[in-house]
Amino acid sequence: MTDTSPVCRRLVGRTAVVTGAGSGIGLATVRRLSAEGAHVVCADVDEERGKAAAEEAAGIFVRTDVTDAEQVEALFKAAFDTYGSVDIAFNNAGISPPDDDSILETGLEAWKRVQEVNLTSVYLCCKAAIPYMRAQGKGSIINTASFVARMGAATSQISYTASKGGVLAMSRELGVQFARDGIRVNALCPGPVNTPLLQELFAKDPERAARRLIHIPVGRFAEPTEIAAAVAFLASDDSSFVNATDFLVDGGIAGAYVTPV
Repeated sequence: MTDTSPVCRRLVGRTAVVTGAGSGIGLATVRRLSAEGAHVVCADVDEERGKAAAEEAAGIFVRTDVTDAEQVEALFKAAFDTYGSVDIAFNNAGISPPDDDSILETGLEAWKRVQEVNLTSVYLCCKAAIPYMRAQGKGSIINTASFVARMGAATSQISYTASKGGVLAMSRELGVQFARDGIRVNALCPGPVNTPLLQELFAKDPERAARRLIHIPVGRFAEPTEIAAAVAFLASDDSSFVNATDFLVDGGIAGAYVTPV
């Protein structure tokens, strides 16, 4: 596996807000951004995990329900009030519950809950972050979409897929709209990642895990640290001409027709 440990400190003095900071991709990103010198503001509904992440990164924790507009506004205000800027917003919080399945099985309440957490939260976070970034003339927003925003799957999670497609489309539009304000907005599109969320899903259905794994050219799921490295790149000036795009970190899934045996 590629070594993704930091080799430089590209984010010294910058303020990064990370939602879903307590576990998985969010926690790995908190660690990576902190290692690269950023002040990290950790947001999560899980106080214990969120506080632990903030303590590890020497940052601050703000308990946030990302579907609540007032709490999201308070999150970004806390970041600005504490550190004086909002330079990076990694809008990452999301859910993938078991009752989100085929369109024939998924009820309306399950559909709405996933849309609220996965899509409406990104809308709220972008809406809250952009005014700070416009005022300072720069900023990088990274919204967690998914490779399923680009590809269809017969093992459907219909609301999750639709929500991630919405994240991709919204990110593209915001990146175009605010480009001349110095703000870049990109949709990070990971492939399957070895996180507690994925582990829980596949523990209940090993056959589904095996079926998905065969479609990955590299033959394994991503590690959270690999996704965090991509976030750090998009957050940094190394990606200064990367904007309004779907940034795929999927082990080659989207480029594959037949995978190696």
